[in-house]
Amino acid sequence: MNHNFHSGPDDNPHRFLNVLLYGTYIRPHRHLDPPKAESFVVLEGAADVIVFDDHGNITARYRLGAASGSGRVWGVDLPPGIWHTILPRTPRAVCFEVKPGPWQPATDKEFAPWAPAEDDPAAAEYAKALLER
Repeated sequence: MNHNFHSGPDDNPHRFLNVLLYGTYIRPHRHLDPPKAESFVVLEGAADVIVFDDHGNITARYRLGAASGSGRVWGVDLPPGIWHTILPRTPRAVCFEVKPGPWQPATDKEFAPWAPAEDDPAAAEYAKALLER
């Protein structure tokens, strides 16, 4: 679930809170056309932002928030066109997200062809495996 601070889809930039409950799966995706950078800051709990190459191999992991250890990292900025997902590591993670507008549903994101869709029965196992790697 999210809460928008911006007033509508045409605003620039978009600013919102995402509340992710443990077990939430967001299919890996990228913002390539149009190219959009994206920033995440964890305000409560902990979450992993995972970055992939074009074949679905993990190339980076950013453990954000309270459970990230002694060298806590609270936020990350991703350049345009990078395959990524965010997965909560705690019962609830609250993230502040910023990305350029406007929002056009047809072009907002390109989903990774190598990752299961959010409604696919394999999605939960895939997300669990990503957190355990």
